[in-house]
Amino acid sequence: MGKKLDVNESYSSSTNQMILPWISALVWPCMLAVPLAMTTPGSPLHYTEIFHKHWYEYDPLEDKELPKPLGLSLGLLAVAVGQVLMLCVFGGFKFGYFTMGQEPLSIQSKGARPYVFSEGVMTHLAQPEGFVLLFLYLAGTWMGKLMPNSYYSFEGGIEWVKVFGCLVAQDGIQYTMHRLEHDVSPAFYKYSHKPHHKFTNPRLFDAFNGSVLDTICMILLPLYATANIVHCNVWTYMAFGSMYANWLTLIHSEYTFPWDNIFHVFGFGTPADHHVHHAFFKYNYGHLFMWFDQLGNTYKHPSHFAPKAFNRNV
Repeated sequence: MGKKLDVNESYSSSTNQMILPWISALVWPCMLAVPLAMTTPGSPLHYTEIFHKHWYEYDPLEDKELPKPLGLSLGLLAVAVGQVLMLCVFGGFKFGYFTMGQEPLSIQSKGARPYVFSEGVMTHLAQPEGFVLLFLYLAGTWMGKLMPNSYYSFEGGIEWVKVFGCLVAQDGIQYTMHRLEHDVSPAFYKYSHKPHHKFTNPRLFDAFNGSVLDTICMILLPLYATANIVHCNVWTYMAFGSMYANWLTLIHSEYTFPWDNIFHVFGFGTPADHHVHHAFFKYNYGHLFMWFDQLGNTYKHPSHFAPKAFNRNV
């Protein structure tokens, strides 16, 4: 009887070890909380239930006044809520709440850099070259009527195909800009991207820690180009923006996530893929997708550096 109980307890423990970490996958719907809540039919938070149509109806071709700020405000709220929820989920993951008290597997074999979590959060949110610059870009392009007309439309819900199209276009252009920052000249690299490369073993909170020139070249210019390539409504733009900001943060994680092996199969970017770039500089210039590196012959799978530099199975 005792042996049977031991077997059952062992089975239960191993099952929990396999299932519990997947709670962290809640980070993906969490980053879309605002656009999902405001566009799902029947939702008490549906935008038509909360706001009078005067607040959001706007035709850039006919209306001469400035755009209504509601779309901009909700977009900023979507990113902010997504970031807060993502950081909460990551905190639970980092401190072992989803791994039965054990620290998750670090990407690099020397282990994750030690730091105080509250310091990391404050550093992440206070980066002037990160969220401050993104706010100025979003506010300027929206209120300055610099976005394609479709972006000011509240009609329809989230267009998922266009969300994916925006992510791919953004990452493809960002891949090109990333390579140019490395290769144009040593002087340009020094003042643009090199400050971000001081992190050879990055943590999640290093995602936007770089330079103003780096953010302009590798994030803002691709964002504006993407907006002019993929025309979509405000909800699609919102979903794309929140997914992009949060995914870009997640790939700087010092730990591997439960879904990473699946992402490797499809060529989606993982923390280990991006750690390869931070550790060795000349590989894996892509962020969200590894497709452009595969086409450009610059991709290296993290297993190539295991077990000396990286842990196995990351």
